[in-house]
Amino acid sequence: MTERLADHLAAVFGRSGLVLHGSTKVKRRKSLVAEFQTHHELPFLVISLKAGGSGLNLTAASHVVHFDRWWDPAVENQATDGAFRTGQIKNVLVHKFVCRGTVEEKVCRGTVEEKIDRMIADKQESSNGLLDQGVEATLTKLKNDELMELVSSDLNRATTEA
Repeated sequence: MTERLADHLAAVFGRSGLVLHGSTKVKRRKSLVAEFQTHHELPFLVISLKAGGSGLNLTAASHVVHFDRWWDPAVENQATDGAFRTGQIKNVLVHKFVCRGTVEEKVCRGTVEEKIDRMIADKQESSNGLLDQGVEATLTKLKNDELMELVSSDLNRATTEA
């Protein structure tokens, strides 16, 4: 997918950029990042989500586009953080692609991307709620039924809303 996206972007910008994905050798990754950081004429660096979450420093970036959403919000956050490292002086815009469903699909509660987007938002909200007050303090204040609701699965909801 990264190669196809890079081909499309090269056509849009009229020049090629760089691509980094899981199969890129570690030594090559470092040189790709260094090249992107120093050669400002490069219009883009396409990075797969998992490869982008490995501590990259991309302060030359002004846009982060998540085109392959992940089930875990921490993975997306970690990939985004590469553009917000110390030394960043640009405003960085983060874009997340979500294919919207048609009216008929809305009856089925939306596209796969919309379901993933809702699930990520729900997970992030739960995580933030726990961490804002400190996990230990929050968990110890929960009643037994609230704790069970937190750690149990609602099979009806899981099979109808994904």
